[in-house]
Amino acid sequence: MDSSISVKENSQKRNAIEPIVKYRDVHKSFGELEVLKGINLDIMPSEKVALIGPSGSGKTTIIRMLMTLEEPTLGDIIVDGRNLWKMEKDSKVFRANEKHLRSVRGDIGMVFQHFNLFPHMTILENCMSAPIHVKKIDKQTAKKRSIEMLEKVGLGDKLDNYPSQLSGGQKQRVAMARALVMRPKIMLFDEVTSALDPELVGEVLEVIRDIANKGDMAMVLVTHEMDFAQEIADRIVFLDNGIIAEQGTPTEVLESSNNERLQSFLHRFRNGNSFSSS
Repeated sequence: MDSSISVKENSQKRNAIEPIVKYRDVHKSFGELEVLKGINLDIMPSEKVALIGPSGSGKTTIIRMLMTLEEPTLGDIIVDGRNLWKMEKDSKVFRANEKHLRSVRGDIGMVFQHFNLFPHMTILENCMSAPIHVKKIDKQTAKKRSIEMLEKVGLGDKLDNYPSQLSGGQKQRVAMARALVMRPKIMLFDEVTSALDPELVGEVLEVIRDIANKGDMAMVLVTHEMDFAQEIADRIVFLDNGIIAEQGTPTEVLESSNNERLQSFLHRFRNGNSFSSS
Protein backbone atom coordinates (compact mmCIF):
# COMPACT_ATOMS: atom_id res chain seq x y z
CA MET A 1 0.00 0.00 0.00
CA ASP A 2 1.19 3.53 -0.83
CA SER A 3 2.20 5.07 2.51
CA SER A 4 1.16 8.54 1.35
CA ILE A 5 -2.38 7.26 0.74
CA SER A 6 -2.44 5.71 4.21
CA VAL A 7 -1.34 8.97 5.81
CA LYS A 8 -3.96 10.89 3.82
CA GLU A 9 -6.72 8.49 4.85
CA ASN A 10 -5.75 8.73 8.52
CA SER A 11 -5.74 12.52 8.29
CA GLN A 12 -9.22 12.49 6.74
CA LYS A 13 -10.47 10.23 9.54
CA ARG A 14 -9.12 12.60 12.18
CA ASN A 15 -10.68 15.58 10.45
CA ALA A 16 -14.01 13.76 10.26
CA ILE A 17 -14.23 13.38 14.05
CA GLU A 18 -16.78 15.78 15.44
CA PRO A 19 -16.07 17.77 18.61
CA ILE A 20 -17.77 16.37 21.70
CA VAL A 21 -18.50 19.98 22.75
CA LYS A 22 -18.97 23.08 20.63
CA TYR A 23 -19.39 26.63 21.95
CA ARG A 24 -20.74 28.93 19.24
CA ASP A 25 -20.69 32.69 19.84
CA VAL A 26 -21.54 32.19 23.51
CA HIS A 27 -22.20 35.29 25.61
CA LYS A 28 -22.99 35.46 29.30
CA SER A 29 -24.01 38.50 31.30
CA PHE A 30 -24.83 38.90 34.97
CA GLY A 31 -26.98 42.00 35.00
CA GLU A 32 -24.98 44.68 33.22
CA LEU A 33 -21.71 42.79 33.61
CA GLU A 34 -20.81 40.86 30.43
CA VAL A 35 -18.55 38.01 31.57
CA LEU A 36 -18.27 36.15 28.24
CA LYS A 37 -18.15 38.09 24.97
CA GLY A 38 -18.63 35.63 22.15
CA ILE A 39 -16.79 32.39 22.95
CA ASN A 40 -16.10 29.93 20.13
CA LEU A 41 -14.47 26.77 21.38
CA ASP A 42 -14.36 23.11 20.30
CA ILE A 43 -13.42 20.24 22.61
CA MET A 44 -12.61 16.97 20.90
CA PRO A 45 -13.35 13.47 22.25
CA SER A 46 -10.59 12.41 24.67
CA GLU A 47 -8.98 15.87 24.52
CA LYS A 48 -7.61 17.36 27.74
CA VAL A 49 -8.11 21.15 27.83
CA ALA A 50 -6.88 23.50 30.56
CA LEU A 51 -8.56 26.90 31.01
CA ILE A 52 -6.34 29.57 32.53
CA GLY A 53 -6.67 33.30 33.09
CA PRO A 54 -7.06 36.02 35.71
CA SER A 55 -10.03 36.46 38.00
CA GLY A 56 -13.11 37.61 36.12
CA SER A 57 -11.99 36.22 32.77
CA GLY A 58 -14.87 33.73 32.53
CA LYS A 59 -13.15 30.37 33.08
CA THR A 60 -15.55 28.84 35.56
CA THR A 61 -18.57 30.38 33.82
CA ILE A 62 -17.67 28.38 30.69
CA ILE A 63 -17.84 25.04 32.46
CA ARG A 64 -20.80 26.00 34.66
CA MET A 65 -22.84 26.60 31.51
CA LEU A 66 -21.83 23.17 30.23
CA MET A 67 -23.02 21.66 33.51
CA THR A 68 -26.30 23.66 33.14
CA LEU A 69 -25.58 25.63 36.32
CA GLU A 70 -25.62 28.87 34.32
CA GLU A 71 -27.58 29.62 31.15
CA PRO A 72 -25.97 31.44 28.20
CA THR A 73 -27.33 34.89 27.46
CA LEU A 74 -26.71 34.32 23.75
CA GLY A 75 -25.20 31.57 21.61
CA ASP A 76 -25.26 27.79 21.45
CA ILE A 77 -23.54 24.95 23.26
CA ILE A 78 -23.64 21.63 21.40
CA VAL A 79 -22.87 18.43 23.32
CA ASP A 80 -22.32 15.27 21.28
CA GLY A 81 -24.49 16.65 18.48
CA ARG A 82 -27.30 17.95 20.70
CA ASN A 83 -28.00 21.57 21.51
CA LEU A 84 -27.76 21.78 25.28
CA TRP A 85 -29.93 24.82 25.96
CA LYS A 86 -32.32 24.74 23.00
CA MET A 87 -34.91 22.34 21.61
CA GLU A 88 -36.61 22.20 18.23
CA LYS A 89 -40.18 21.13 17.56
CA ASP A 90 -42.30 21.71 14.45
CA SER A 91 -39.46 23.80 12.99
CA LYS A 92 -39.57 26.12 15.99
CA VAL A 93 -36.67 26.62 18.40
CA PHE A 94 -37.39 27.18 22.07
CA ARG A 95 -35.67 26.99 25.46
CA ALA A 96 -34.83 23.44 26.56
CA ASN A 97 -36.96 21.97 29.30
CA GLU A 98 -35.57 20.23 32.38
CA LYS A 99 -36.00 16.77 30.88
CA HIS A 100 -33.86 17.72 27.88
CA LEU A 101 -31.22 19.36 30.08
CA ARG A 102 -30.97 16.26 32.28
CA SER A 103 -30.69 14.01 29.24
CA VAL A 104 -27.79 15.91 27.68
CA ARG A 105 -26.16 16.61 31.05
CA GLY A 106 -26.08 12.87 31.71
CA ASP A 107 -22.86 12.64 29.68
CA ILE A 108 -21.09 15.28 31.80
CA GLY A 109 -19.41 14.96 35.19
CA MET A 110 -18.09 17.81 37.30
CA VAL A 111 -15.82 18.07 40.33
CA PHE A 112 -16.17 21.30 42.30
CA GLN A 113 -13.80 23.26 44.53
CA HIS A 114 -15.68 22.46 47.72
CA PHE A 115 -16.53 18.77 47.24
CA ASN A 116 -20.36 19.10 47.65
CA LEU A 117 -20.66 15.74 49.41
CA PHE A 118 -23.77 14.77 51.37
CA PRO A 119 -22.65 14.89 55.03
CA HIS A 120 -25.31 12.41 56.22
CA MET A 121 -24.21 9.70 53.76
CA THR A 122 -21.16 7.43 53.84
CA ILE A 123 -18.75 7.91 50.97
CA LEU A 124 -20.06 4.74 49.37
CA GLU A 125 -23.62 6.07 49.59
CA ASN A 126 -22.46 9.40 48.18
CA CYS A 127 -21.14 7.61 45.10
CA MET A 128 -24.17 5.33 44.69
CA SER A 129 -26.83 8.04 44.90
CA ALA A 130 -26.65 9.58 41.42
CA PRO A 131 -26.41 6.31 39.44
CA ILE A 132 -29.49 4.99 41.24
CA HIS A 133 -31.63 8.13 41.18
CA VAL A 134 -30.46 9.82 37.97
CA LYS A 135 -29.48 6.95 35.67
CA LYS A 136 -31.88 4.45 37.25
CA ILE A 137 -29.14 1.85 37.67
CA ASP A 138 -29.99 -1.00 40.02
CA LYS A 139 -28.54 -0.81 43.53
CA GLN A 140 -26.13 -3.73 43.22
CA THR A 141 -24.61 -2.46 39.97
CA ALA A 142 -24.30 1.05 41.43
CA LYS A 143 -22.60 -0.37 44.52
CA LYS A 144 -20.15 -2.43 42.46
CA ARG A 145 -19.22 0.53 40.26
CA SER A 146 -18.88 2.83 43.28
CA ILE A 147 -16.55 0.45 45.10
CA GLU A 148 -14.42 0.08 41.95
CA MET A 149 -14.09 3.85 41.58
CA LEU A 150 -13.36 4.45 45.26
CA GLU A 151 -10.64 1.81 45.06
CA LYS A 152 -9.31 3.53 41.93
CA VAL A 153 -8.87 6.79 43.85
CA GLY A 154 -7.29 5.01 46.81
CA LEU A 155 -10.23 5.00 49.21
CA GLY A 156 -11.33 1.39 49.12
CA ASP A 157 -10.76 1.15 52.87
CA LYS A 158 -13.01 4.15 53.66
CA LEU A 159 -16.33 2.94 52.22
CA ASP A 160 -18.27 3.30 55.49
CA ASN A 161 -16.69 6.58 56.55
CA TYR A 162 -18.61 9.85 56.51
CA PRO A 163 -17.21 13.01 54.88
CA SER A 164 -16.52 14.55 58.30
CA GLN A 165 -14.06 11.72 58.96
CA LEU A 166 -11.96 12.48 55.87
CA SER A 167 -9.24 14.99 55.05
CA GLY A 168 -9.83 17.63 52.37
CA GLY A 169 -7.79 15.65 49.86
CA GLN A 170 -9.78 12.50 50.58
CA LYS A 171 -13.07 14.38 50.20
CA GLN A 172 -11.95 15.68 46.82
CA ARG A 173 -11.04 12.15 45.73
CA VAL A 174 -14.52 10.97 46.78
CA ALA A 175 -15.99 13.76 44.64
CA MET A 176 -13.95 12.49 41.67
CA ALA A 177 -15.06 8.90 42.23
CA ARG A 178 -18.68 10.04 42.46
CA ALA A 179 -18.41 11.80 39.09
CA LEU A 180 -16.61 8.87 37.45
CA VAL A 181 -19.25 6.36 38.57
CA MET A 182 -21.63 8.08 36.12
CA ARG A 183 -19.25 7.14 33.27
CA PRO A 184 -19.33 10.58 31.66
CA LYS A 185 -18.00 11.42 28.23
CA ILE A 186 -16.76 14.76 29.55
CA MET A 187 -15.24 15.53 32.96
CA LEU A 188 -15.05 19.10 34.28
CA PHE A 189 -12.71 20.16 37.07
CA ASP A 190 -13.22 23.56 38.68
CA GLU A 191 -10.08 24.63 40.57
CA VAL A 192 -10.25 21.37 42.50
CA THR A 193 -7.08 22.06 44.50
CA SER A 194 -7.80 25.67 45.48
CA ALA A 195 -9.62 24.78 48.72
CA LEU A 196 -6.98 22.28 49.84
CA ASP A 197 -4.07 22.69 52.19
CA PRO A 198 -0.80 22.74 50.21
CA GLU A 199 0.30 19.33 51.48
CA LEU A 200 -2.90 17.73 50.09
CA VAL A 201 -2.69 19.18 46.57
CA GLY A 202 -0.29 16.54 45.30
CA GLU A 203 -2.52 13.57 46.12
CA VAL A 204 -5.47 15.09 44.24
CA LEU A 205 -3.37 16.02 41.21
CA GLU A 206 -2.04 12.46 41.13
CA VAL A 207 -5.59 11.11 40.81
CA ILE A 208 -6.40 13.57 38.01
CA ARG A 209 -3.16 12.59 36.28
CA ASP A 210 -4.17 8.92 36.51
CA ILE A 211 -7.64 9.68 35.11
CA ALA A 212 -6.11 11.66 32.25
CA ASN A 213 -3.60 8.96 31.38
CA LYS A 214 -6.00 6.01 31.53
CA GLY A 215 -9.35 7.49 30.58
CA ASP A 216 -10.64 8.15 27.09
CA MET A 217 -13.06 10.87 28.19
CA ALA A 218 -12.64 14.53 27.37
CA MET A 219 -11.50 16.67 30.28
CA VAL A 220 -11.73 20.42 30.88
CA LEU A 221 -9.78 21.80 33.82
CA VAL A 222 -10.03 25.30 35.25
CA THR A 223 -6.72 25.47 37.05
CA HIS A 224 -4.02 27.69 38.48
CA GLU A 225 -1.54 24.79 38.59
CA MET A 226 0.53 25.82 35.57
CA ASP A 227 3.11 23.05 35.77
CA PHE A 228 0.34 20.47 36.03
CA ALA A 229 -1.57 22.00 33.10
CA GLN A 230 1.59 21.90 31.02
CA GLU A 231 2.06 18.24 31.89
CA ILE A 232 -1.37 16.79 31.15
CA ALA A 233 -3.18 19.19 28.80
CA ASP A 234 -3.33 18.68 25.05
CA ARG A 235 -4.36 22.33 24.73
CA ILE A 236 -4.31 25.37 26.98
CA VAL A 237 -6.87 28.14 26.52
CA PHE A 238 -6.08 31.56 27.99
CA LEU A 239 -9.13 33.71 28.73
CA ASP A 240 -8.91 37.41 29.37
CA ASN A 241 -11.74 39.89 29.80
CA GLY A 242 -14.36 37.46 28.52
CA ILE A 243 -12.65 36.37 25.31
CA ILE A 244 -10.24 33.63 24.26
CA ALA A 245 -7.04 35.64 23.95
CA GLU A 246 -4.70 32.73 23.18
CA GLN A 247 -4.84 28.97 22.77
CA GLY A 248 -2.55 26.21 21.62
CA THR A 249 -0.33 23.43 22.90
CA PRO A 250 1.20 23.91 26.36
CA THR A 251 4.52 24.81 24.77
CA GLU A 252 2.93 27.33 22.41
CA VAL A 253 0.95 29.05 25.16
CA LEU A 254 3.28 28.87 28.16
CA GLU A 255 6.65 29.17 26.47
CA SER A 256 6.36 30.62 22.96
CA SER A 257 3.46 33.08 22.90
CA ASN A 258 4.06 36.79 22.35
CA ASN A 259 0.59 37.77 23.61
CA GLU A 260 1.22 40.69 25.98
CA ARG A 261 -1.79 40.00 28.23
CA LEU A 262 -0.79 36.35 28.56
CA GLN A 263 2.82 37.28 29.32
CA SER A 264 1.64 39.75 31.97
CA PHE A 265 -0.60 37.10 33.54
CA LEU A 266 2.17 34.50 33.59
CA HIS A 267 4.67 37.00 34.98
CA ARG A 268 2.38 37.94 37.87
CA PHE A 269 1.51 34.32 38.45
CA ARG A 270 5.11 33.16 38.53
CA ASN A 271 5.89 35.93 41.00
CA GLY A 272 3.52 34.47 43.56
CA ASN A 273 0.18 36.11 42.87
CA SER A 274 -2.80 33.77 42.78
CA PHE A 275 -5.92 34.16 40.65
CA SER A 276 -9.34 32.95 41.71
CA SER A 277 -11.74 31.31 39.26
CA SER A 278 -14.70 33.01 37.66
